[in-house]
Amino acid sequence: MTDTWLIVGLGNPGPEYSRNRHNVGQMVLDELAARVGGNFKIHKARAQVLEGRLGIGGPRLVLAKPVTYMNVSGGPVAALARFYDVDPSRVVAVHDEIDIPFNTVKLKIGGGEGGHNGLRDMSKALATKDYLRVRVGVGRPPGRMDTADYVLHDFAPAEKKELPFLIDEAADAVELLIRDGLTAAQQRFHPAKV
Repeated sequence: MTDTWLIVGLGNPGPEYSRNRHNVGQMVLDELAARVGGNFKIHKARAQVLEGRLGIGGPRLVLAKPVTYMNVSGGPVAALARFYDVDPSRVVAVHDEIDIPFNTVKLKIGGGEGGHNGLRDMSKALATKDYLRVRVGVGRPPGRMDTADYVLHDFAPAEKKELPFLIDEAADAVELLIRDGLTAAQQRFHPAKV
């Protein structure tokens, strides 16, 4: 296995989805791409890919945005993991999370998918749930709004003002996770219980 990290931003393809809550993972990947420098190129694994390093002499990163729909993200992720010889323990899924409040970033390894079909498909394709996740809080749907409708809508006007800060923070979380490990990243991004 290599020292490469595969960072996957989950979302749906096409401009009609690009600003949806469900695509916040891909928004974070765009921020990471700006930090690494370079442009995404289409890869045969059905993903847009950018290879780079985390800082000068830092770990090698493969930033990937599947060009399939969210619910079938697993195939491209597993194909990229094989192509770049990346162990699932070095795969990081960046995704929207309704079970944590908007403007919150949390990290974990493994566990359930919480009804997130993109994660479910990744777990199936990688044959393990033991990959890292950077969970970007989008909050719960208001009232009785259907969850699928909620995540396929753009952020509310008040949220849009805060969104650049949330994306920046999630990108920081990915970098810290890779540089210093999961525990250090959790200590930085998970508020202490009072």
